[in-house]
Amino acid sequence: MKHIGLILFDIDGVIRSVENSYRLSLKKTVYKFSGWEPSYVDIDNAKNEGIWNNDWDLSLELIKRHIKKENLNLEIPLKEEIIKCFEEFYFGGDPNKDSKYWSGFIKNEELLVDKKFFDSLKRNGIIWGFVSGAESASAKFVLEKRIGLQSPPLISMGDAPDKPDPKGFIHLSKKLIEDKLGESNIPIAYVGDTIADINTVINARKEIPSQKFISIGIAPPHLHLNSRLKERISYEKHLRNAGADLILNTINELKDINLDFF
Repeated sequence: MKHIGLILFDIDGVIRSVENSYRLSLKKTVYKFSGWEPSYVDIDNAKNEGIWNNDWDLSLELIKRHIKKENLNLEIPLKEEIIKCFEEFYFGGDPNKDSKYWSGFIKNEELLVDKKFFDSLKRNGIIWGFVSGAESASAKFVLEKRIGLQSPPLISMGDAPDKPDPKGFIHLSKKLIEDKLGESNIPIAYVGDTIADINTVINARKEIPSQKFISIGIAPPHLHLNSRLKERISYEKHLRNAGADLILNTINELKDINLDFF
């Protein structure tokens, strides 16, 4: 089969909804150490700064900001404490053990695609893979156990520097195309829901200017409710202003995408 393009996906907010898992863990972690629970708008606004791809780091940052803003006499927790607390909320068990022993918010996650979606991309000549800041256990749980993909190509937390550093994105692209990236190669797209995802593609272009890289943005699922249309339009504007080449209404629009159009 002739390959016409490569699409790499972020996972959180693109492949699965994390409003009631990762984001809820973030809210509860911040509350535990500061007595304040950030809203989803607070989290979106912070994400739009383009540097907070790691939810542990963002949890700590929001705690620091609140303590400073309110001039609270609270001790700033160590990152190790943040991670332990966050993982208890998210996994509700040892992430290194079988998922049947987990009881945390990860069980709340809604899938946004199914295996047929990836089969359809493959039939259309699209190679695919995943570049995510999620922990390996979490990423593999959703991709393999819930969607049913067999050994999906994946870069997860710890495999490469955090986005927007493009190293993981470029590394997986080279591995999947099995050729040197450059002008003569097929287009490579990355689908994400944050400015850090958009910046990852922009930074990849700086590394390999001759390769056609395409940035595709999509607002996270919690903004697709009719009641949050205004917030969604604003969020998508941020993605577009950051450099997204295309904004999706739904992930399923990728089934018939023509990457040569960009």
